[in-house]
Amino acid sequence: MKKSHIIKLVSSLLLVLLVGFLGSFFTSSSVNGWYQTINKPSFNPPSWIFGPVWTILYIMIGISLYLVWTKPSKKSKKPAYIAFAIQLGLNFLWSILFFGNQNPAGAFIDIILLWLAILANIILVYKISKPAAYLLVPYWLWVSFASILNFTIWILNN
Repeated sequence: MKKSHIIKLVSSLLLVLLVGFLGSFFTSSSVNGWYQTINKPSFNPPSWIFGPVWTILYIMIGISLYLVWTKPSKKSKKPAYIAFAIQLGLNFLWSILFFGNQNPAGAFIDIILLWLAILANIILVYKISKPAAYLLVPYWLWVSFASILNFTIWILNN
């Protein structure tokens, strides 16, 4: 692997993991407090599962970014990068809304936008690199599940 590709891979992973790390500041303070006290559905996973799942997803997202970045393409990559940035921003905002502000309703609006942004990102990335798009599908599926969970928590605590 070329040195420039190693730098791009590390940069891609660090960018995405940094977003997750920053979001965890809002999550960690509420997980053992507010989140434990609210009503949750029977299908709510145990709290310990979220960290490993999100870490794996962030690594896959980072690798997807790397594949797009390093893939020679005659097509403009700008739309894919914009969608990528939007979904990362919405991902970070969700942690603030749900855990930081303890606002499941606001977080639900955000997660629907996030779901759409990930879907747009998959479609745009697919035109550049099919493997990069496939790496985003588990993220989209997890956010699909998280959307249902978020909605149910909002309803149960309203």
